[in-house]
Amino acid sequence: MRDVYVLATSCTAFGKRPGDSFKDLSREAYLDVIADAGWDNGDAIEQAWFGNCGMGTFGQRNIRGQVCFTPLVREGLFPERVPMINVEGGCATASMAFHGAWKDVASGDMDVSLAIGVEKTFVQGDAARTLEIFEGGIDQMDPQEWHDYYAKRGEEAGKPFDPNAAGGTVFMDTYAMQAAWHMKTYGTTQEQIAIAASKNHWHGSMNPKAQYRFEVPVEEALADREVSWPITRSMAAPIGDGAAAAILVSEEVLARQPKDIRDRAVKVRASVLTGGKYRDPSEPGLSRVAAQKAYAKSGLTPADVDLIELHDATSFCEIFQLEMLGFAEDGKGGKLVEDGATKLGGRLPVNLSGGLVSKGHPVGATGLSMIHELALQLRGEAGDRQTGRARIALAENGGGVIGFDEAACSVILLEAPSA
Repeated sequence: MRDVYVLATSCTAFGKRPGDSFKDLSREAYLDVIADAGWDNGDAIEQAWFGNCGMGTFGQRNIRGQVCFTPLVREGLFPERVPMINVEGGCATASMAFHGAWKDVASGDMDVSLAIGVEKTFVQGDAARTLEIFEGGIDQMDPQEWHDYYAKRGEEAGKPFDPNAAGGTVFMDTYAMQAAWHMKTYGTTQEQIAIAASKNHWHGSMNPKAQYRFEVPVEEALADREVSWPITRSMAAPIGDGAAAAILVSEEVLARQPKDIRDRAVKVRASVLTGGKYRDPSEPGLSRVAAQKAYAKSGLTPADVDLIELHDATSFCEIFQLEMLGFAEDGKGGKLVEDGATKLGGRLPVNLSGGLVSKGHPVGATGLSMIHELALQLRGEAGDRQTGRARIALAENGGGVIGFDEAACSVILLEAPSA
């Protein structure tokens, strides 16, 4: 397997963008990533991976990427006859697109591959269509299976399962049950979850691309409208739209780029995917398996990681994933957050972008937005939220739901430019 480099990244502003179509968002992210590479067009691209979850709800059930890129091909901005592979993996969709592009280059099959994720989850005046997009992330063929699973888990957590408790949003209720189980088992507190939320809203207030650019004190996070106890609105990701992209290249292609572009290239140390299952709450999640595989493939350990972007669809996820990824013992993630280790200036900054709760969570774009943030940080280009010099960064992105697991999980390890 060859070394692979992230030559360029892009991310649109996230938020409710009813005036922008999927084609508009695709164009914005694509032209921005081409510009970041210092290119006039994408003629060097040999293959593309297009990530999206919700276009079927808008009537485009197939050939989604091809449809969105048709105008770009016509205008000579994207090369003709280049294959585009459509990818869907729930909230892990964009990371799957990244993984596909990474394999293209690592295998030697391609020298330049594009990954792009595009999503619209906000449908103005039609919340039912928004819900339809998210409902695709859980088994619709045999729903009784997960109803029975959550009923049992709710009893164990001391939080009875009520699929309508969070206004019909099953996913928030499942996260809340996991948080309740963790609190009951390890003594994790709602205040620790609020601290994670408040910290990420602070980070997001410094991110010009974030959907929410305001601070939320811990006390306000605790007092905010309850979504599903112990999760409040401030501790949950919002509904929104956006797109993100990355261009991955071989070392040979990188060597031909101008020095200012070469000096910004981020090396991919590992890209790993795992699949979920119905597990016992005491059993580790699929992100632990993904992380262990990524560490083994890269020769790195958690001690080598300097900063993290992780999937905090709710702020409890930060606590849980810090444990799964090897940065805290089981049950000790809340204390790590409470001690300030994961905030800007702490020893292990997490979600300097603002995370999903503040930056936003347009599901098909989320994973690549994490790569964009980490690339900015590793290059020293993150502005007010820039951490100290960091060498190794980790992205964790989960998608879909199977019981207390995600259906899919991605862990990616990146290394800073050597210059």
